[in-house]
Amino acid sequence: MRARSLLLLGAALLLVAPAGMAGAMPGAAPARTMPPGDVIRVRGVAGDTVLALVASAGGGLVQVDALARLLGGSLEETGAGRWRMTLYNTTIDLSEGSPFAGFNGFALPLSEPTRVLDGHAHASLQLFSEIIPRFGIGILWDKSRWEVRLFQAIARRAAPPAPRDALGNAVLSNASETRGAEETRAATATHESAPAAARAPVPAASRVTAPAASPAPASKLSRRYKVVVDPGHGGVDPGNAGTLVNGRRLREAQIALAISLKVERELKQRGIDVYMTRRTDTLIALGDRGRIANRQKADLFVSIHTNAANPGWKNASSARGFETYFLSAARTEDERRVAAMENEVVRFESSVEAKAGDPLSFILNDIAQNEHLRESSDLAATVQKSLAGAHPGPSRGVKQAPFAVLAGSYMPAVLIEVGFGSNRDDTAFMVSVAGQQKTAEAIADATFEYLLHYERRVKLSQR
Repeated sequence: MRARSLLLLGAALLLVAPAGMAGAMPGAAPARTMPPGDVIRVRGVAGDTVLALVASAGGGLVQVDALARLLGGSLEETGAGRWRMTLYNTTIDLSEGSPFAGFNGFALPLSEPTRVLDGHAHASLQLFSEIIPRFGIGILWDKSRWEVRLFQAIARRAAPPAPRDALGNAVLSNASETRGAEETRAATATHESAPAAARAPVPAASRVTAPAASPAPASKLSRRYKVVVDPGHGGVDPGNAGTLVNGRRLREAQIALAISLKVERELKQRGIDVYMTRRTDTLIALGDRGRIANRQKADLFVSIHTNAANPGWKNASSARGFETYFLSAARTEDERRVAAMENEVVRFESSVEAKAGDPLSFILNDIAQNEHLRESSDLAATVQKSLAGAHPGPSRGVKQAPFAVLAGSYMPAVLIEVGFGSNRDDTAFMVSVAGQQKTAEAIADATFEYLLHYERRVKLSQR
């Protein structure tokens, strides 16, 4: 026990030692205070190797399966756009497009979403430089050398006991033992062997690979419908600040995007086409979101947000739950408050000038005279009912308010507040892998159910 404690203490000191101290160690390479280019160094089961680092706004992306193997672990695909990494009795779940990693039911915020590049999952370097070193499993980060380092003595203690056969002989299961160090080396795209074109950072737009479409099940719908999914806020507009999760304050824009990408996947699996107003952390003007849906000739428009309590409320932090809005005049003070909060994004749209008159009132009067008002109300009710079976918080009901994001969409449209970012319990649910998946499934189920009911109503009206 004492020996292990000393090893952990020495490893921790490596993390906090100043660059100058690291550079002064006998035989040590000169300390670096800046990244060494487009690679990181890995001292793992296969010795000293370098691995490509893809330039990104969040500090760099690394190929997860390659780095996991170098460290003696593994990565398995658990579903479309989902992976589980195993490292010495520790498992971490990753999802494409999600800025979170799942660990024992907890959501660990990442500096940027996991992406698929060249057919492989790439996660934020922060996962290996900040998060995993805290687990005490012998994987540490030396910033002075831009190096991920494996202390095998600690890792062996952290690993589960090796399984044994009927005769009591150990059955090798560790990735480094079953494949061997040479195969582990060969499996990684090292900087020295990769072609120069493959090593050079490429524009983000051409790097990200779209998720493979899941085969659509036999649908009961008479045709292919299209839904525009709109993750609220983004870019310079972070939305609600939310609460602290694992020492980091999460933004509404991040949570909305992570859930929206899962909604997209679930809708496609139900045979419904999807168009996303945004896939990255960028600002889309409120007036443009509805116009995007119109240009796409969408059948439905679904905007996803998180709520925040009124600071003036008594016990504001205890307010929680979910609610679904459709476009109409607000009836209560709370509906007016939520609409004002979500419409506030216009202050970030410096290129948009206010026009004379009240175009929103004109649109509201117009929309009240057609079927979209009733259909939006039905869609909102279906979503709210479905979320009630998945969300741990209370249902706050179907509501109506003059949301600018819904005003420009000429089809049934709803805005979903999936929980309160100002409430710790709601936030824990919204940022967890399981919570996001349950929310996405509930929204997709509701959308599919609404379309089925809509088709039945149309058939009845034609008789």
